[in-house]
Amino acid sequence: MAQEYFRGVKMFSYSTSAASLFLMPQILLKTGLGVQTFALQVAFCGVIGFFTFLTPVLLHLITKGYVIRLYHNPDRDIYTAVTYSVFLTEKKNVFHQSQVRIPAVSKMFTTFYAGQVGLLVNPDMFPVPHDYNHLMGYDKPFSFSTQHKANYQV
Repeated sequence: MAQEYFRGVKMFSYSTSAASLFLMPQILLKTGLGVQTFALQVAFCGVIGFFTFLTPVLLHLITKGYVIRLYHNPDRDIYTAVTYSVFLTEKKNVFHQSQVRIPAVSKMFTTFYAGQVGLLVNPDMFPVPHDYNHLMGYDKPFSFSTQHKANYQV
C-alpha cells in the first residue's frame, strides 16, 4: 500500500515539474514578460525554476530511505531492503543483521543504518513481531553493565 502511495506522489511531483518547464515559455510570452527587462525575466524564471526543481529533489531526499519491501533469508540472516531510486526504479540494499546500527538519537527519517545507508522501516509491515525484533537486534542478550559495549551508535 505504501509503495503505491510514494510512487504516486513522486510521479505527481515529476509530472507537475515537467508541466511547469513546458509551460514557462508560454507564460513568458502571454503575460508580456517577454518585452520587459532581462533582469525581470531572469528573476521570474529563477523563481519558477527553483520551485520546479526543489520539490522533486526534497521529496526524493525525504523518501529515499523508505523501505517498500523487505526480504529476509533466515539461513544466512541476510536482509534485502527495496527502496525507490530518484528515477522510480527499485533499488535493492543487501545487508547482514550484524551490520544494523540503531542511532543513539532517534532521527526523523531513519529507523536504522545498514552499513552506511539510513533506512526507514514501518514496524507494521512485519506480520510476525519477532522478525522486526530480530532485525533491530532486540532479541540479543541485554546487560545494564557499563563494561559491555552498547549496540547503539551514532
